[in-house]
Amino acid sequence: MTARPYDAVLCDIDGVLRHWPAADDIETSHGFPTGTLAKAAFAPSRLHPAITGEITDEQWRSAVAADLAEICGSTERAHAAVADWSDLVPLVDHEVASLLSQARTVATVALVSNATTRLERDLAQQGLDDLADTVVNTSRVGLIKPDPRVYLLAAERVGTPVHRCLFIDDTAANVTAAREVGMAALHYRQIEDLRSVLAPLLSTAPDAQHT
Repeated sequence: MTARPYDAVLCDIDGVLRHWPAADDIETSHGFPTGTLAKAAFAPSRLHPAITGEITDEQWRSAVAADLAEICGSTERAHAAVADWSDLVPLVDHEVASLLSQARTVATVALVSNATTRLERDLAQQGLDDLADTVVNTSRVGLIKPDPRVYLLAAERVGTPVHRCLFIDDTAANVTAAREVGMAALHYRQIEDLRSVLAPLLSTAPDAQHT
């Protein structure tokens, strides 16, 4: 039997498993220039407290609405725009989900994301809460990628030495950090990347041994 190349697969969520639609139509309908929502929401001073758990997702969105209100002079318009933005639903890449499910038959799988306190709810609503053995949500642990402690914590959660973990992320800095702690890592760009890196692992699955 072929030896498994990894004992755990640690995968980023947004940009790999899920892809968020643009907010252009929402901004236009509420009279904001394109990019206004992203500029307000993802400004480091706003985003960092939300993904480290210093504030809740609700508090983050409220702060974004306050920033927009200062721009447009209308609290009502700002809150309506943020409400519509908050209702956006990301597109799930079901090919990625399928590959992770297959990997889970022979290895432990974890989702590792810089996210707000809303992540678990969103995953459940899209039927992704059972995709992995565990979820490392940075807003629950107070650390964010590429802090090396995130990777060490994830390895501890799955009970696997770092050198037996494969980490997958679409952000180069996060991939570099994973390699620096001793993990194998993939800078994800397209589904073929994931198929290739998981092929040696999936070939060790019982079903694969008989095909």
